[in-house]
Amino acid sequence: MNYLQVDNLSKSYGEKLLFKGISFGINQGQKVALIAKNGTGKTSLLNIIMGKDIPDEGSVTIRNDIKISYLSQNPKFTSGISILEAVIDSKSDFFDAIRSYEMAIERMKTDQSDESNVQLQKAMEAMDIKQAWDYENKIKEILSKLKITDFNQDVESLSGGQKRKLALAKSLINDVDLLLLDEPTNHLDIDMIEWLEGFLSSQKLSLLLVTHDRYFLDAVCSEIYELEQDNIYKYRGNYGYYLEKKAERLFNQAREQERAKNLYRKELEWMRRMPKARTTKSKARIDAFYDLEKKSQKKYTEETPEFNVKVSRIGKKILEVNHLHKSFDDNIVIKDFSHTFKRGERIGVVGANGSGKSTFFKLIMGELKPDAGSIVKGQTMIFGYFSQEGIMVKDDMRLIDIVKEYAEEIPFGTSSTMSASQFLYYFNFDHSTQHNYYRNLSGGEKRRLQLLLTFVNNPNFLILDEPTNDLDIDTLSVLEDFLSKYQGCLMVTTHDRAFLDKAVDHLFVFEGEGKIKDYHSNYSDYRELKKAKERQEKKLKQEKKKTNIIKEKPKVKKAGFKERREFELLTIEIDELESVKSEITNLLNAGKGNPDDFEKWSKEFQDIQNKLDAKELRWLELSEMGLE
Repeated sequence: MNYLQVDNLSKSYGEKLLFKGISFGINQGQKVALIAKNGTGKTSLLNIIMGKDIPDEGSVTIRNDIKISYLSQNPKFTSGISILEAVIDSKSDFFDAIRSYEMAIERMKTDQSDESNVQLQKAMEAMDIKQAWDYENKIKEILSKLKITDFNQDVESLSGGQKRKLALAKSLINDVDLLLLDEPTNHLDIDMIEWLEGFLSSQKLSLLLVTHDRYFLDAVCSEIYELEQDNIYKYRGNYGYYLEKKAERLFNQAREQERAKNLYRKELEWMRRMPKARTTKSKARIDAFYDLEKKSQKKYTEETPEFNVKVSRIGKKILEVNHLHKSFDDNIVIKDFSHTFKRGERIGVVGANGSGKSTFFKLIMGELKPDAGSIVKGQTMIFGYFSQEGIMVKDDMRLIDIVKEYAEEIPFGTSSTMSASQFLYYFNFDHSTQHNYYRNLSGGEKRRLQLLLTFVNNPNFLILDEPTNDLDIDTLSVLEDFLSKYQGCLMVTTHDRAFLDKAVDHLFVFEGEGKIKDYHSNYSDYRELKKAKERQEKKLKQEKKKTNIIKEKPKVKKAGFKERREFELLTIEIDELESVKSEITNLLNAGKGNPDDFEKWSKEFQDIQNKLDAKELRWLELSEMGLE
């Protein structure tokens, strides 16, 4: 069943062509990732689909009887409303019941009168009639997972990142058939991203999302649509499969273009010596010649800019952090932390949003002062600092002038210098874009400009605070390649787990209450260790709960024939389930199979685990009857 159909869609802004004549569809149950370079029209395409922008040509058809939801990059909310009002459609059957219930609960906190009790009782009855309990629980579960807990807070008091999370919650709460998400992982910490992966994977809906997070893409989507050079290329498989098939496509296109060039040279010779009198046959050949000319000159591949910044000399002393302490009122973010940095050290900084990662960077850069402790920098250290706040640039400045304000000539690589124009071109800003105004850049292009300005002054210590936000996958790959060759020190925080795995050697983990622990592993290894620890803690809690249940039973019922038979069958069934669980675990760990296989295996694994938990608990109850 087709939910969405895009036919021959074209869009340009002034002289800038985003896409031309593209067509694709989304069917029931499809989960598709849309990827493309920054500035090529991903957000514009989603806005056109949702009717928030108008195409130059083409049409968008959405099935009439489906529900659709859209998370945009810049969500807007009505002023003067609460978080709860923002996420619930005021026309919903559940809204009045849930709103009245929440108001009654708030009143009971300060007023225990009979009138308040009656109001609460009526609100609860309305919740029963409307069957709104499940709806409210879903709302609270999703909001709490995104660290939004004060449902009565005014939306206007939220930061940009919090509004973005609220908009994400709103798009997930209502049961919809088709969900469009534009960079849903922005402003989420890694725990939130992994929760969102599980949520979207388990939902029976169709999905079209724009993302640069490769692990998230693999976990949620089974197909990739790439918007490139006015075309949509479709790949059924994970990100690794996409890379493999794209490389094959580019190779075949390059080979086909080479054949076209050879034929074009022969046809060009014929055109030059062709007599003026034209037959029908020669006219057809002329038309074919011009088609061939376009084909031979079409640019299929683009040179990927290579980051190759020149690194200043590093002395013996780099950076020492001694017994650092920082708090804001009663919130301790860093407590008695010490570390002596070594040459070439590559550190990933991870932790929940608000745990103190950016504060740590600002302390090192001198933007904040510590409450106690010291930070001692080596005399030869030159820092390149990429901050979340970005650069302060006037919208009416041209790119070339922005770079020239930093430096007319830039030390670069093994050569002596590059001009500001050469430097921009090296980072994939062509000459027409260089004279464009800053206000006309896409979000990703602005981040890329900030990134290249970080390298202008020959840094030998890079501090990157969320550099991956809004960058396209191509730029991320280039940046990863640069960092793999970078000879200086690196400290980076990002929610992009693939980036962390490739770029760093060990982690500073902000665990809360000022604790910072050093893990000598990449992110994936650390995460597996953390999950194993969480599973062990969960198992201990379950065992303790079972023990308490047993202790609370004053009398033990004597087992009869029926219980003995049940006990014997349970023993066999538990062994069989453990065997199947082991087989599925091996399949998941082997790394083979397509995304559909992994989704199927994951669901089977969870079903088996649920059955095991229930049967083991019953087995324990029967064993107390003396059946062991």
